[in-house]
Amino acid sequence: MKEKVEKLLEKALEENPSLFLISLTISSANHIQIIIDGDEAVSVQNCMDISRAIEHNLDREEEDFSLEVLSAGVSEPLTQKRQYKKNIGRDLKVKTQENTIEGTLIEAANEAIKLQWKAREPKPTGKGKVTVEKETEIPYSTIVEAKVMIKFK
Repeated sequence: MKEKVEKLLEKALEENPSLFLISLTISSANHIQIIIDGDEAVSVQNCMDISRAIEHNLDREEEDFSLEVLSAGVSEPLTQKRQYKKNIGRDLKVKTQENTIEGTLIEAANEAIKLQWKAREPKPTGKGKVTVEKETEIPYSTIVEAKVMIKFK
C-alpha cells in the first residue's frame, strides 16, 4: 500500500509544484497521514486536492484505510530548505550543536541561513551599554532544530 500511496502523492504534488511533502506515515491499521507545506500558504483546498487524488485512486474493497492530509503547523520545526525561504523576515529560534540563537531570518541560501538580531553590549570605552546589530551564518548541517517564533503584538 505504501508504494501505491507514494506514487499517487508524487503525481498529485507534481500537479501543484508549489506544494511539497513534509512527511508520510502509514500505521499498521492503514491510517495514512500526509503533512504538506508550500512555498506560499497551504490552503484547505490544497489539502482537499491532495486527499482526493489519493483517496479516489485507492480501493477500499481491496484494503480498508483512513486518510488525513494536513498542512505543516506553524509550531512545527522547519525540516526542509524550502521552508526557510518562505520564512525570510520572520523570527526564528535555531538550535545548533553548540548553542541556541534567536533572530530574524534574513537569508536562506543553498548551504546556510543568515540570522540577524540586536544585542546590548558594554560600550567600547566608558560605562554603560550600547545596542549593536549582530549577524551570523548557520550551515543547515549544524541545525538541530529551527522553529518560527510566534509573536503577538
